[in-house]
Amino acid sequence: MNTHSTSSEIGRRDWLKAASLTSAAALFSNSIATAESTGKPAGKVRGVIFMVSDGMSPGVLTLAESYSKLTRNKGTQWWSLMNDRNAARGLMDTASANSMVTDSAAASSAWGGGQRVNNGAINVSPDGKEITPIAAILKKKDVRIGLVSTATITHATPAGFAATTAKRGDEDDIAPQYLDRVDVILGGGSGHFNGKDRGDKRDLSGDFAKAGYGVVSNRDGLLAAREEKLLGTFTRGHLPFTIDRDQNAEMAKAVPTLTEMSQAALTRFLASDKPFLLQIEGARIDHAAHLNDIGALLNEQLAFDDALAAVLVLIAKRDDVLLVVTSDHGNANPGLNGTGNAYTDTTKRFARIANMKSSYERLFGEWEKIKDGDAGQLTKLIKENLDFTLKPDEATALIEIFQKHPVVEWNEQLSKPEGLLGQFAGNRTAIGWTGTSHTSDPTLVSALGPQSDRFAGMVKNSDVFGHLMEALG
Repeated sequence: MNTHSTSSEIGRRDWLKAASLTSAAALFSNSIATAESTGKPAGKVRGVIFMVSDGMSPGVLTLAESYSKLTRNKGTQWWSLMNDRNAARGLMDTASANSMVTDSAAASSAWGGGQRVNNGAINVSPDGKEITPIAAILKKKDVRIGLVSTATITHATPAGFAATTAKRGDEDDIAPQYLDRVDVILGGGSGHFNGKDRGDKRDLSGDFAKAGYGVVSNRDGLLAAREEKLLGTFTRGHLPFTIDRDQNAEMAKAVPTLTEMSQAALTRFLASDKPFLLQIEGARIDHAAHLNDIGALLNEQLAFDDALAAVLVLIAKRDDVLLVVTSDHGNANPGLNGTGNAYTDTTKRFARIANMKSSYERLFGEWEKIKDGDAGQLTKLIKENLDFTLKPDEATALIEIFQKHPVVEWNEQLSKPEGLLGQFAGNRTAIGWTGTSHTSDPTLVSALGPQSDRFAGMVKNSDVFGHLMEALG
């Protein structure tokens, strides 16, 4: 797909001129408020690390902090960053062009293309015009580009920085756009690079190898790789949920963590003097929220926080790297509800989450293998994996909804297996959900390093592009 049209480039130059004036005015008007939080003049930016906790509703930060203290006897890095007076703090206005509630494609396109687009599109405007992504523009300035994700690496969020396509699901079309445009590509999605799986049978991994990329497919290969340019796809689809990976020694040996992928990308960029833009996405936080799966969600959030901790260590002595940590949208708004007399049962119920040993995704897969399973088998499966016992009517309702029979549920979004199971688990853990879809809430933003004040206050998602371009310009 052509992403270098002359009209698009001219429009982009005009946009950047206007954005510079607008941004300068905004920075001037906010200078008093932001100076107190950072107290530092704008510095030169050599590199930007843009970390995305995909689908993280604002309340998840509080839940993750409490869960980390419960299970690891320490707090989270993001919580500490929110309390760091050297860091800027803000909120992200996340709407898309056609909805108050964005999807990940439109959200990342706003960041990576500078315009709000319709949900489902990757850098294609509502009137059908292609938008050149930031990676293609910065590559002409000799800026190195990296994409890291726990989803397929051709999924919506990484694609928004580096690709253009009318339909986010066209991942076979997204993958070749990364060739010679993105220097480090790490995540899931080998099926979109492997000639045996691609619809056109193109050996795209081979094309990357011919172009000088190291091509790796497992954790050992990643840790041993020394090439500056790197393509690593470690599963055919998304990477496994952390809660499942941690229960499977073979899986843990084969699939790297988000921390390991982030370190592999960032160390390559810090080893040279070239400017860089690195996006790091904890994608499966969003997937767990869609499933109302609090065990999987909190383990994914802590895995993201571990990656943030590793990044902070690597840039601790740098004064030329801007770190931005945010989310593209909320999802299902999980929250801890007070339970018991004077809410005294709340903490005890929340602690039960630590006993969960499986994602709903894996649990549902196991149930699929049990042909015509009965209530007793379902109750046993959930007890073994989630550590609570279904009541007889709960088991009956779940079986009915697995079989696509109607059940009494007035919240239509929750009238599905994950919605019912999320409620049943919530009765034991005190976690409630508003639904199973994205929400319109502003998301949290933290920024540290030179020019971090750009991300203080209310930040419109489509303004991020201008901030990144100006910072790396």
